[in-house]
Amino acid sequence: MNIGQAAKASGVSAKMIRHYESAGLIPAALRSDAGYRRYGPADVHTLKFVRHARDLGFSLVVIRELVGLWQDRERPSRQVKELAQTHIRELEQKAHELLAMKAALEKLVQCCHGDDRPDCPILETLANDGSPIG
Repeated sequence: MNIGQAAKASGVSAKMIRHYESAGLIPAALRSDAGYRRYGPADVHTLKFVRHARDLGFSLVVIRELVGLWQDRERPSRQVKELAQTHIRELEQKAHELLAMKAALEKLVQCCHGDDRPDCPILETLANDGSPIG
């Protein structure tokens, strides 16, 4: 199948397929006599794997490692679990940071009158390197 067909079958855009190929997440596509990329069922399966891993927020570096582990039927599952546990810790840290940002923004919103007056503590805080005014 061509890249458009592979994109439709995998749920990965043609642009991302080319990117994943250049990043080494999927093998270089075979080429037709005219130079067009050609993909088979195994390629689509790998693209779906990559898409699912991206949906879970894994980085391209880790996905490359996961693809290698997935394709290695002799790998110990311990390696996969360690990668997933590390990612969970990273997600927990990001979630903590997002909640802190949300709390700070909620505090600013509470301080803003949101009326016709020009003074706005949200803008003043942003203009003051993030330090609250007053």
